[in-house]
Amino acid sequence: MTSSPAEPSGLRERKKAKTRAAIQRHALRLFHEQGYSATTVDQIAAAAEISPSTFFRYFPTKEETVLYDPFDPLLIAAALAQPAELSPIGALRATVDVLREHLSGEAWEQERQRQQLVFREPELRTAVMDKFAEGIELLAGLAAQRTGRAADDFEVRNWAGAVVGVVLAAFVGAAGDPEMDPLVVVDRAVAHLEAGLPL
Repeated sequence: MTSSPAEPSGLRERKKAKTRAAIQRHALRLFHEQGYSATTVDQIAAAAEISPSTFFRYFPTKEETVLYDPFDPLLIAAALAQPAELSPIGALRATVDVLREHLSGEAWEQERQRQQLVFREPELRTAVMDKFAEGIELLAGLAAQRTGRAADDFEVRNWAGAVVGVVLAAFVGAAGDPEMDPLVVVDRAVAHLEAGLPL
């Protein structure tokens, strides 16, 4: 299907991203106000001023409104743009300041609430494990591009798994902290890994 001259594919993708972000924002607000279990897809759709059928075009399930991480592509792009002399872990750590500069305080507050919800709700905590498995693929791709090695290289995948492991452990540990800052959590976890996980 070709793009119409009036609405090029780039514009269409931006509109989709804006709608997806709005749905997620309303969903997280409702979950915060009335609880995850008590909130329905119909309520989220009404708050976002869309139909339930439109909701399902963007999110296949209610839980996906929480599990969807809009910052992963930004993080990977920022890490790939770091100087070549940085190690893959150094590049990841350098993205923290980049993301802070480009995203509003409101965006980070929403992300903080999303992370807390993921690890507080039992059904979401179980579902997020699949997302962390996807994170291994994402990070292996990053490491492969920065090192010139294959994404399925044993050591590349081990590195990616180690990053995911320390980040997961850190988020689980910080989930009960109402002041949790996701970027601080990620940076501390990756810094500990970079130092060789000393005890």
